Amino acid sequence: MEEFPTFVTHLECSETGTHYPADQLHGLSDAGKPLLVRYDLDRLGKTLNKQDLKFRLPELWRYREFLPVRHSRNVVRLGELMTPLLPATKIRREHQCGKILIKDEGRLPTGSFKARGLTMAVSMAKELGVNVMAMPTNGNAGAALAAYCSRAGIETYVFCPEDTPTVNVEEIAFQGAKTFLANGLINDCGRIVGDGKEVVGWFDASTLKEPYRIEGKKTMGLELAEQLDWEVPDVILYPTGGGTGLIGMWKAFNELEAIGWIGGKRPRMVAVQAEGCAPVVKAYEEGAKHADPWLNAHTIAAGIRVPAAIGDFLILDAIRASDGFAVSVSDDAIHDAHQYCARTEGILLCPEGAATLAALMQELSAGRIKSDENVVLFNCATGLKYPMPGDHHKIDLGEAIDYDLIVSD
Repeated sequence: MEEFPTFVTHLECSETGTHYPADQLHGLSDAGKPLLVRYDLDRLGKTLNKQDLKFRLPELWRYREFLPVRHSRNVVRLGELMTPLLPATKIRREHQCGKILIKDEGRLPTGSFKARGLTMAVSMAKELGVNVMAMPTNGNAGAALAAYCSRAGIETYVFCPEDTPTVNVEEIAFQGAKTFLANGLINDCGRIVGDGKEVVGWFDASTLKEPYRIEGKKTMGLELAEQLDWEVPDVILYPTGGGTGLIGMWKAFNELEAIGWIGGKRPRMVAVQAEGCAPVVKAYEEGAKHADPWLNAHTIAAGIRVPAAIGDFLILDAIRASDGFAVSVSDDAIHDAHQYCARTEGILLCPEGAATLAALMQELSAGRIKSDENVVLFNCATGLKYPMPGDHHKIDLGEAIDYDLIVSD
């Protein structure tokens, strides 16, 4: 039986600090808060060095010492390769600002960064003997769960708001999940999953209601630091719904500092939300520890339409500790940034990724992001999954082609 050189010591309640044993199936803590995986970082740092990574495949699992899976046979892979950092040089010149890099997570399996969290959650579910999993989703997380569970032989139930993009719903069902549409929002679908645990016996894989999606998303921070030669950018703009990735990256930077791979500098973490669903922004501006549920949530960026996040306090802690902030942008600004990036840089963002570009331009003008700061934007999914309204014209091959008309158009 091959074992990974992992260094997990225990799990810890993110609010009370209470310890829970590793290698057992857990959901939330007894306090109803997310559990965080803890490692023997001293021993990890003495075992692994940066040079070791140079001889490994360019994939998520290159960071296996930082991850919780103990046995390689339980790893559920679909090809989680490192994603590129794409420079937005034309946008940088137009806005006369510091370096802009776009971390394009759309290159991952199932076309989104949800693959990072779900490869880890499903691998750990397999390791801990889970046979059935369920989750609510606005689209991409459900697609990733369906794909990884099919790969692992785990039965899957996925519940989506009825206005979830059709391509996501079809992808989830086609990948083998039993798929349901509900006339509500993602938190309503979450209640279905929670209430069904005792009735059906599935494991609740909702955002932050199991401990391991954070560990998968954490690899964004590990990967980003390595790609920047173990430096961190000045600012990270992150599209924030449940916030798992922001929380995970913050955890990654702390772990990297603990083993001496980076210093004490942190990026200013900026949580980007839509004006039609901005609970974290409201809580940040009010100085609150928790965010009140957002009523009548709506936005074209479905992935960040999350009225209530169970990890809200962890998001807010990271923002405040890093001297960052939370900001909302309008749907019109998201739409304009989406098209602007495609036509200026040739980079097809998803709406949630476009929200980070809209926020960058807005905050450069407002002065909260300085013109000399280097910035990383997260594009969390391939833009190919979303509607792309654009101008096009028809040619009638039964008529003579008027090239002057083509050029004038």
